[in-house]
This record gives sequence, structure tokens and C-alpha cells, in this order.
Amino acid sequence: MSDSASLDTESNFLPIHQEYDLTDLPVIGELPRGLNGTLFRNGPNPQFMPLDPAQHHWFAGDGMIHAFRLHDGRASYRNRWVRTDKWRAENAAGRSLPPAFAGPPDPDASLADTGVANTSIVFHAGRLLALEEAHLPFELDPATLATRGVQSFAGALRGPFTAHPKIDPITGEMVFFGYASGGEKAAGMTYGTIAGAGQVTRFDPFEAPYSSMVHDFAVTDRHVLFPVLPLGFSLARAQSGQMPYAWDPDLGGHIGVIRRDKGVASLRWFRAETCFVFHVMNAWDDGNRIVADVMQYDEPPLFPRADGRPSDPAATRARLKRWTLDLDAGTDAFKSSDLDDMTGEFPRFDERRAGSANRFGAFAGKSRPDGTLDTIVWLDLASGRRDQLTLPPGDAVSEPIFVPRTRSAPEGDGWLMTVAWRAADRRSDLLVLDTNAVQQGPIATVKLGHRVPFGFHGNWVARDA
Repeated sequence: MSDSASLDTESNFLPIHQEYDLTDLPVIGELPRGLNGTLFRNGPNPQFMPLDPAQHHWFAGDGMIHAFRLHDGRASYRNRWVRTDKWRAENAAGRSLPPAFAGPPDPDASLADTGVANTSIVFHAGRLLALEEAHLPFELDPATLATRGVQSFAGALRGPFTAHPKIDPITGEMVFFGYASGGEKAAGMTYGTIAGAGQVTRFDPFEAPYSSMVHDFAVTDRHVLFPVLPLGFSLARAQSGQMPYAWDPDLGGHIGVIRRDKGVASLRWFRAETCFVFHVMNAWDDGNRIVADVMQYDEPPLFPRADGRPSDPAATRARLKRWTLDLDAGTDAFKSSDLDDMTGEFPRFDERRAGSANRFGAFAGKSRPDGTLDTIVWLDLASGRRDQLTLPPGDAVSEPIFVPRTRSAPEGDGWLMTVAWRAADRRSDLLVLDTNAVQQGPIATVKLGHRVPFGFHGNWVARDA
């Protein structure tokens, strides 16, 4: 993935226009018998491109789910658009309707604003949910990917729902949040929980220092962290048809901390350095300190500066950092330290360690300064050892998803799965890597005859989940 979502004819940012049902896909190597389930991936795939390319932003494309089902050493594939209200309205109109980022609505369109469901996908309490951070989830049928509709949990949820909920591996509780919850111009946020059985157990509002794009957050055994960083919202920009979110360092950075057992009444704010974070790897409690590993930018890519200038390409390179917040230090500052110097994104880890200290982590790295995310990185955070696999020039990797070898396997013992873009052939493969030998290349490659466009996030769902 490059820093700009190109729309030229050679780009893998371009959408595909077919929904496939493919069985017995070709496999090079051997799929482990322990991989018995489905890898779901989500990403933007516009049903119709706008007539004016300037009206398009990668984040605004219709959500498309790609499902790789693995069982008994065999692989199948299915993809479906999420049938949001926007998708249905555009399908009926036979043309593009203005995206959420592109100014006032089309006066000829009757369009319920339920979002595009294009960012992530999670399975919890028997529900498969397609997510994007400005709206409620859409529930899908896990077998067919048919859209079941907006999931408000019997009306208990209102407003935005994060694309990055966290599931407690011990209790099964899902922790979530929303931003711009009082309308896009407001600094309102919400914090909530959904029990392992699927009922909403908490849904509380609170105020942030200003309205910011808060894409991800961190959850430990005892705390929740909200990074409110200066990618700020402007109503004036939105009303003039510009990108409403822009980089504005003068706003300052803040980290909100809430005790999970006390809720928003316990909220306190720490000061953050001027930086931006799209994604958190993991976080945990260390006595009275909170530790969070994040992919940190000097300034975010894909968004302009507040004065209208483009972002500085040299500053839009994320690297893995460790934040340490001392709750007893008597200060609102915190410490940041380097963990790895490779540019990258989409950090993942063995999520059986979610909320607790983890030793191993993965991300999609960039080995060539002006190239794509072309490298799968597997880190031993205790020793600092980095194992990696770099694809040929022009090829690209997606977010690496970890799957344990067995339910009781030691931390980090298992496989990494990534969907790879093959630029020369203009198609995609599913790669399976053994975490004990990442640098030796895939132990299995599932071959597709078409592209899986660059997307955002995915998750593995075991067959017996």
C-alpha cells in the first residue's frame, strides 16, 4: 500500500465488480490441518466510482467482505458487498452517490446514513459484524455473507461504533467506543461493553478535549486508553466539500484513561506528544503503569494539513513505539520509546494475550522507501529479534493475522496469514507462514485468479467458534 490511494489502471486500489463463489482453489504447498475455519477480510470496494475522481477518498468505498474458508487442507473463497443503505440506493440509481466525505448530499437521492461497513470484521457472541467507525455494525450471515442488517443490539446502541473493538480472552467481553457521538462537530465519545453472551452491559458518554478521528484504542485487564490526537474535525471544511479531518498539531495530543471497573467517572487525561496513531498492537498493566505498543506517525498519511497543504511524505511513516503511562507519577506526561525501526502498519499479535503482556507481534512492513507494504515482520519483543519475509518488487502484503497452532499452544506458536497482491499477474494469493520459519516463505499459497483490492482489516474465525 502506498501513501496515496491511486486510481490509475495499474492500481490495486481499484475496485472489483464481481462476487465470486470458488471451491477447491489451487494450493501450492500444504495447508495445515489445524487451519480449520475462515479468514474474513474487509475493505473499500466502490460499487460505482464518482465521475469526478476528486470526489473519491479510499476510506469512503463500499465495504466488501472476502472469505477464505480452509478445511482439511482445502480452500474455497467467497466475496460479497455489504448491502448497506448506500449500496442499495446506488444499486437502484445505477450510479455513484456522494460519499460521506464529499460535501452536501445529492438532492435526488433518498439515502439513509447507515455507513459503508468497509473497515473491519469481527465475530462475537455468534454474530459476524462488518464495522466502520462512523456508524453501527452491519450483521452478516457467517456462511453466505448475506447482509442481515444494522445491528443495534435491540436498540441499546446509538451512534458510532469503533472498527476496532477488543475482546477479552478470559471473559469473552467485547469492549468498544465511538467518537463524534454527538454529531461530527461535537467532541462527544462513548465507551461501552458487550458481554460474552451478546447483551450490552455498558454504554456511557464522555467528552474529549476536541473532535478528533480516533480510529483505534487500547484495552488492558484494568484500563481503557483513548488516543485523542490532532487529526481534527472542521465543520467549515466539511460544508465546503473538503476533507473534514485535517492534521492540526496546534490542537495538542491527549490520552484518556478509564478504569474498566469504574467507567467514565474515573476518566483522566495525559498529555501526548504531537504524533498520530491509527493502530494499537496491544496494551497491558505493569503494576501502576500502563504499557501500550502502537504504530506511531509524526503526522498521518492520506489526510491534508489544516492549512490545506499536503502532508509531508517523510513524516508519514509509522514505526512501532512503546508508550508507558505511570498512573502514580504525579504528572500528565508519559514516556515513548522505540521498538523497531522498520516503516510499517497493521500490527497484530497472539490475541490470546489481549490485555496482558505479549512477547510476539507482527506487522506489515515496507522494505523499500518508495514502495508498497511488501514485508511480513514477526518480532520477538523480548529479545528484539526480527524475522521477516519480503515479497518481490511491486508485490504487496496485507495485515498479517495470527492463528495459534492449537488452543493451548505457547504464545506465538502458529501461523500468519496475509493476502498478497501479485503486481505482475494482477491477482492475489493467500499466504500461510509458519511463525517458527517466517523467513523461509509460505508453507502454503492459495491462488486466486482475480484481485483482492487493498483493504484494511480481517480476522480468523475457527470452525468451532
